[in-house]
Amino acid sequence: MALLSVIVPCYNEEENVALFYRELLKVHPFFSENDIELELLYIDDGSVDKTASEVKKLREEDDRVHLISFSRNFGKEAAMYAGLENSKGDYVVMMDVDLQDPPSLLPEMFSYMREGYDSVATRRVSRKGEPPVRSFFARAFYRLMKKISRTEIMDGARDYRLMTRQMADAILSMQEYNRFTKGIFGWVGFQTKWLEYENVERAKGETKWNFWKLFLYSLDGIAAFSTVPLMLASVMGVFFCVVAFLMIIFIIVRKLIFGDPVSGWPSLVCIILMTSGVQFFCTGILGQYLAKTYMEVKKRPIYLVREKF
Repeated sequence: MALLSVIVPCYNEEENVALFYRELLKVHPFFSENDIELELLYIDDGSVDKTASEVKKLREEDDRVHLISFSRNFGKEAAMYAGLENSKGDYVVMMDVDLQDPPSLLPEMFSYMREGYDSVATRRVSRKGEPPVRSFFARAFYRLMKKISRTEIMDGARDYRLMTRQMADAILSMQEYNRFTKGIFGWVGFQTKWLEYENVERAKGETKWNFWKLFLYSLDGIAAFSTVPLMLASVMGVFFCVVAFLMIIFIIVRKLIFGDPVSGWPSLVCIILMTSGVQFFCTGILGQYLAKTYMEVKKRPIYLVREKF
């Protein structure tokens, strides 16, 4: 009999804990027919509401429910890593507790696994209910990543993914502190089937991902899986050196031939400001990579556990 580990990161999701559990049980007949046992791991990412208490109530009714509570909020990436590290299943699936990842897709996902795939990943084909500005920048990010990174990151990809134990262990072997799981999925490889579905809105509550958090998360992804920005900084530096050299020659020739005095301090100030801005921009790119390296060499734990059931 196979064991399926269901990893569910939670942050202030007390309203959705029981709802998700009931929705998952609706798929239980499929699991019974296919000799699949369940273990349900709720990862409480330092919630300040009653998320942990709601999970404990479920634990009293069903010993397949497990709880891991962090000492503080470490982020969803850390929660997913903790779930993988503590899972014991032959198969592992990561799902959001807000029901934007429908449990009803699991039978279809397992059907593809039987065809020999190592993982079945999901992607949204629409962004219904999402602010237009957010959708625009999300799509722009995925287009950018396709151009600057060799790692496959699919547009609209969700963290909702069913995978074999082998792939889960491969992901765990990447113990980097600055984690961008969507990129890690692509980097480890393995045969993946993409399953498309329409966007599903949250069951209850509000998303914890605002525009600023998503922007910072996208910077993490770019720094983790592409060195093109560093190359861009070098190219811009060479370009402005060449332009400066050509302008010097132009000014000397104009003075020798036409005798024009060197004037125009407003334009000179504008040029200085522009080149200074480019220098600061390139320094910022270097700073991003240096900051990530700094956090990696500290070797801090990805998460700390406060209680575990």
